[in-house]
Amino acid sequence: DPRLEGWPLMSSPFPTTFIIGTYIYFVTSLGPKLMENKKPFELRQIMAFYNFSVVALSLYMTYEFLMSGWATGYSFRCDIVDYSRSPTALRMVRTCWLYYFSKFIELLDTIFFVLRKKNNQVTFLHVFHHSIMPWTWWFGVKFAAGGLGTFHALLNCIVHVVMYTYYGICSLGPAYHKYLWWKKYMTTIQLVQFIMVTGHIGQIYIMDDCPYQYPIFMFIIWLYGSMFLVLFLHFWYHAYTKGQRLPKMARNGISKDQ
Repeated sequence: DPRLEGWPLMSSPFPTTFIIGTYIYFVTSLGPKLMENKKPFELRQIMAFYNFSVVALSLYMTYEFLMSGWATGYSFRCDIVDYSRSPTALRMVRTCWLYYFSKFIELLDTIFFVLRKKNNQVTFLHVFHHSIMPWTWWFGVKFAAGGLGTFHALLNCIVHVVMYTYYGICSLGPAYHKYLWWKKYMTTIQLVQFIMVTGHIGQIYIMDDCPYQYPIFMFIIWLYGSMFLVLFLHFWYHAYTKGQRLPKMARNGISKDQ
């Protein structure tokens, strides 16, 4: 997309790949080794600021996705990418790039786990999710900033408003943990997100003629939604059905995540 010429990190996928590779190495190897003989950092104030900042950013991106297409003309069916330089099309480009960049900000989730020696939270699902999103979204922004391929980003922003509100309340301290009874439902919201993503993107296979410019992205998004639906269902089964990871507040009135 020539409209992205000169934009930060957009010239090549290699800077993004390097950042993600460094992140994976730090959170799975270097970070735990550095923290092995150290006391965990106390980061409550920093984390409270971070979490509520992500809430604000997610709200802003939700509004921008809505105003650049999803509430101003998109049909929720065959919405192709507008490559013009109209104000609405350029607004969508800026929103897509901001969403892509926000995925780097969210890498701090895992770094905070490592610095606080919460290594049990650094699961394959967590690291894979945080790694694959910025990498695939580089290609999405570079080639197809808009259209039906951005629906999952809109949903993700809405879900993150809920998620990071939860994390923010957690980080305020034990006095606020009594308000976190809805943790199990947060996982349900994530499952609904992936069901909606898979259902929405799956329409392209039953529509007679949809001239979306990059059909390969539709397959990738469908694969992504389906894969994470399975992974989160697996998490749900082991966490709540089998009771292996019940919220700690359910056992002693205090959440374990923060």
